[in-house]
Amino acid sequence: MATLAQPLRDSPAPLNWIWGLLREELAPYPGRVGVVARMVVATTMVMMICMVFRIPYGFQGAIFALLITRESPRATLQSSAKLLIGIGSSIVYVLCSIYLVINFPELHFIWIIFSLFAAFYALSATTDYATSTTFAVVISVAIPFWDRYLRAETNVADTLWLALSALVGILALLAVEVVAARGKPGDEIVSPLSLRLTAVAEVLNHAAEHGVVDDASTKNAVRFAMLGTSRLRRLLCRSDYTEHYKAQMNAVVTAVGRLVDTAATWTQLGWQASLQEREKSRGLAAAMESIRLDLVNRRVPGPLHFPGDENRSLGAPLLYEMEENISVIPQAFADSQSMGEYAPSVDAAHETKFIRADAFSNPRHAKFALKGCLAATIAYVIYNAIDWPGISTAVTTCLFTALSTIGSSRQKQLLRFAGAVVGGFVLGMGAQVFILPYLDSIFGFTVLFMVVTAAASWFMTSSPRLSYFGLQMALAFYLINLQEFAIVTSLAVARDRVVGVLLGLFTMWLVFDQLWGSPAAAEMTKIFALNLRLLAEVAREPLSSDLRVAKARIFSLRDTTTESFDSVRATADAVLLEFGASRQQNLAVRGRIQKAQPQLRTLFLTRASLWKYRAQTPGFELPREVLLAQLEFDTQSAKTLDAIADRIEGKPSSKTREVLESFAHLEQVSGEIRWQQPANPLEPQVRALMALSKRSKELTVWLDENI
Repeated sequence: MATLAQPLRDSPAPLNWIWGLLREELAPYPGRVGVVARMVVATTMVMMICMVFRIPYGFQGAIFALLITRESPRATLQSSAKLLIGIGSSIVYVLCSIYLVINFPELHFIWIIFSLFAAFYALSATTDYATSTTFAVVISVAIPFWDRYLRAETNVADTLWLALSALVGILALLAVEVVAARGKPGDEIVSPLSLRLTAVAEVLNHAAEHGVVDDASTKNAVRFAMLGTSRLRRLLCRSDYTEHYKAQMNAVVTAVGRLVDTAATWTQLGWQASLQEREKSRGLAAAMESIRLDLVNRRVPGPLHFPGDENRSLGAPLLYEMEENISVIPQAFADSQSMGEYAPSVDAAHETKFIRADAFSNPRHAKFALKGCLAATIAYVIYNAIDWPGISTAVTTCLFTALSTIGSSRQKQLLRFAGAVVGGFVLGMGAQVFILPYLDSIFGFTVLFMVVTAAASWFMTSSPRLSYFGLQMALAFYLINLQEFAIVTSLAVARDRVVGVLLGLFTMWLVFDQLWGSPAAAEMTKIFALNLRLLAEVAREPLSSDLRVAKARIFSLRDTTTESFDSVRATADAVLLEFGASRQQNLAVRGRIQKAQPQLRTLFLTRASLWKYRAQTPGFELPREVLLAQLEFDTQSAKTLDAIADRIEGKPSSKTREVLESFAHLEQVSGEIRWQQPANPLEPQVRALMALSKRSKELTVWLDENI
């Protein structure tokens, strides 16, 4: 990590930083009001249906609608059948499995542990977020039912009521999404990218016209920088597009995110642009508008050509960083002719695999399930050991917290505790004391419910730095006021549920952050080094002469690498929430890795294209001499990537020029082939190979020199 570290300026005073954080995170941005409105309408519908028709456990339908509504309306509609499957499968599992162990008390505890493990494993190893969430939530809520010393018929009835509550949440959610879903498929990804590119272009255009940046464009860029791109990557990951298109668009999302970050940083420096800088800004703005139109119209962005500057201006080096970042976007589609070829077909939803490709090979899923299962089991043992069944909400809290635990840090856990206190003690119990005694109709309760939901939703639609606060705030309030079909006036009930929430949060913090956790910066560095090694593996492929085996191997590597790229960004968000003596160094590491991410993604896509030549797939055949030279170049590239990973991990490693020498040899061999055989039918393949290899060499050398 020391290799990546750079000194940074001292951070601002804590109170100023907190105030600035709240001001930035809670400021409106394009589309935020619409998302919050959908969340409020969906959850309010669930509340009213549960109250009017006397359906218990309405908190589950409400929090479920709140969570899923944050995703794409179109994706939610497409997965509606899977949502119902999630409910049905969870109910069938609970009722059938409990039937097998209900007469064997010694197996009951084992059944609970296995069920919790299955619930957490489903969250990590399945591709459909909504289905796995439904399955896991129903299981976690049903487990305390079967601990009660009641007739089996009563427990079965409560389990079915639980399913009905989830069904109400889904139906209310779908009703809202039917109204909200408009536009062409992919708009949930392309439209936010278009807005971000427009915001950056506005900054550049104003600088080009007036030499300075105005307050309006500055605020817009800063807000998008604070919002980040994690939601876009999550939507893309859960979409029905091909894996190759997901990898390409992930590179685009990362590049656009870096553009926004760079533009936001530039606006804070406040210098007067020179004539050269104004001209450069105008050219960059035009390039961004061109790329934006290509993306909106579903065209592959064309290559960009910027005039070379012999003497780069010292006044605005960030302009040249933006130039490098925007150049990544067309390169991400290096081997594509049309974006439409990657669009999901009408039956894509049926063709998409429900289980991740690495569900049974990647230990990450089992590790996550073990951690979640351990936290929930500890909470279960504690409330049973002290004979306090009223705090059984701890198990449910563990699961809801796990929905946002991947890439978590101890600061995120602090946000969850704060959200539970605000939603439970301040809003939940406060409403019981000061508001609910004066309400005599469902109308008054609806107004209160909508106000609290709107506040929680506004926090949830901020960046990961605050969204966890909103989620926990809503969960604590709903557990108090929406578990029965009547207004709860007993403070003891509210106390038990809030204590259960805090117990669940405590066990999750204990397991994920203390017993089984590591600082986010260290985790980010570890994953980044892993990405380099995965890229080295891609460069060495195919290792098998059997094309079918080779394809299966490269597809698995591509999926693993793409998910690992997303993990780097998630942990980068978590670094912002970590404090202490090493904060400045950790932020420096984060900045260096984030700067390298677009280059690494582009190298990954370039390497995936070069694999076709190594594998000699139809249409990518090469002369034997060129193929051998490419093999040498790919081998040296892989060694260089492994050497960079060694340096990051603190292992002894030195920089070499072997990758440059092997590329020069490849260039020489390909030139001789074209010169000796000018009419060679394989010449187009050789030219394409050299273009991709040159880009691969440039990116590898850049990583070697800058990391």
